[in-house]
Order: sequence, then structure tokens, then C-alpha cells
Amino acid sequence: MFTAKRIMVTGGAGFLGSHLCEALLNKGAEVLCVDNYYCSTKGNIRHLRDNPRFELLRHDITFPLYVETDEIYNLACPASPIHYQRDPVQTLKTSVHGAINVLGLAKRVRAKVLQTSTSEVYGDPREHPQTESYWGNVNPIGIRSCYDEGKRAAESLFFDYRRQHGVRIKVARLFNTYGPRMHPNDGRVVSNFIMQALQNKPITVYGDGSQTRSFCYVDDLTAALIALMEDTPDEFCGPVNLGNPGEFTILELAKAVLDMTASSSKIIFKTLPGDDPARRRPDISLAREVLGWEPKIPLQQGLKPTIAYFEEKLRQGLADT
Repeated sequence: MFTAKRIMVTGGAGFLGSHLCEALLNKGAEVLCVDNYYCSTKGNIRHLRDNPRFELLRHDITFPLYVETDEIYNLACPASPIHYQRDPVQTLKTSVHGAINVLGLAKRVRAKVLQTSTSEVYGDPREHPQTESYWGNVNPIGIRSCYDEGKRAAESLFFDYRRQHGVRIKVARLFNTYGPRMHPNDGRVVSNFIMQALQNKPITVYGDGSQTRSFCYVDDLTAALIALMEDTPDEFCGPVNLGNPGEFTILELAKAVLDMTASSSKIIFKTLPGDDPARRRPDISLAREVLGWEPKIPLQQGLKPTIAYFEEKLRQGLADT
């Protein structure tokens, strides 16, 4: 008799988490979405609520959780500077206490658990592009350290639970990801530029716009997470970089958004925030080798549905934000 795999997704009502829940349901899994809605919205997963294999639980993972599950994807943590700097102590607790709690659960029920870490563990990198063997250049007491160091500590916990308790782990380091269901006010560069352009407001570029980022469309990233969890042997734990190696300056992104929205917005320049990385691009050689994965959707193709999503949100008056 076939039994669907039971999968828990923490942060499942967030931008990336909601896409992951949807993809897992489409693969036939039973999905438990866990979220406290600190920076997510029920609107992201409303279309999943009627699926009999989908369950929603409001819970903060800084507190232990007792459920039965076969696999855990740990996505719970504010990922945009505006959200994670709003309550930096809680952000650090979410990364550290949250990791302890999901790892404790995985240990108890013998589940496999995937940690979504971040390219921020590399800080303002002195190596370019960044490989998984690079240890990073992170300010441990800066305004971004609650997120950067929280994720670094979580990685340490994951590998210690593997070494000490034999927990089956996977660690993915995610680079900039974008797409529909991003929060309109999350302060990330893609959502910022699109929202400003659609409202013909000034496009705010910090610094001179020469700093670079790499942008991965959410469908590509979701496929990579599932491949890491499902298609690699237990011996392969990562960390593995997941992102699009295409590199764009912030100014190039601003001009692309202006062109695609036919906006009358003007670009203005403001002071660069503290500890903002000058360059960020993943080396995905390991992902290509082990997962057989690389992103398929170029930036301009992915921007189209993203812009359409924000257009619809504006028509709705930003409902469910």
C-alpha cells in the first residue's frame, strides 16, 4: 500500500516556503506547513488550504515542536534586512533555537532535515565567486550579524548533530532568490525596484549601483532544494551553493525593471548601508556535479511573472500583505 511521505516545512507560508509546499504537494507528499507569520502571510498558501494532503500549523520554532514527520525543510527565519533587523534578538533566536528544535525533532523521529542557510555566511567576500570552501568575511557585531552569524551558528549545529547524533542533514546556501509572492515591503532589491517602478516613484539605489548580485528565480531554487533532499545520498550533506551565477550590478537591475515596467521613475542614489557586500555570485560547480542542477530561467524571463504579481497586488490594494 502506498503511503505519502510526510514532510514538514518551517516558514512554509513565506515567499520561498509557499512555493516549496506547492511543489512538494505536486509530487504527492503530505505537507505540514509551520509558520508564525512574523514576515509571511496566509495569502501565500490560501490556494493550498483545500488540498487534503496540506496541513497548516501556527507555531514559532524557537519553541519545541512535537509532530511525526519523515523529512523537514527548515526555512523559518526572516531573510530580508528590514525584517531581520526589526527584532535582531528574535532573528538570532530563530536561527539558533530554531535549529536546535528542528534538529531535536529530527533526532527523535529519525527524519532527514534540510537547513536553508544563506550566501550571507560569506559576508563581504574577499573571494569571488564564492565557493563552499570559503570561510567568509563576516562582521560579528554589525547590524547584519543577527542574520549572518545566526545562520553560521545554525550550520555549525547541523554538522555537530550529524557528528554527535547521526542526524541525516542537508545544508543549502541560498543566494538571492526572487519571484511571485515576495513581500512588497521586504526591502529586497527586486521587490523594492518593482514596487517603486510600478508606482512611478524614484528608484532608490544605494551607493553608486556598482555592487553586484546574482538573482535566481524561485522555481529554479525550489527544484534545487528538492533535488538536494531527494536525489543525494545521506553521505552528502553539503553545504552546497544554490543560486544563479549570472552577475548583475544593482544599476543594471534598476534599468531592466524600468524598461520592463515602462515606468517614468527616475533613479536616485543614497548612502550605502553598513556591511553591504560589494560583490555576490555563487560558484555552483558542486550543485552541477552532485545535483545535476543549474538554473534555467534568465533574469528578464523571471522578472515578467514577478512584475505581473506585484501589478496584481497593487490592483488589490496590497491585500494579504
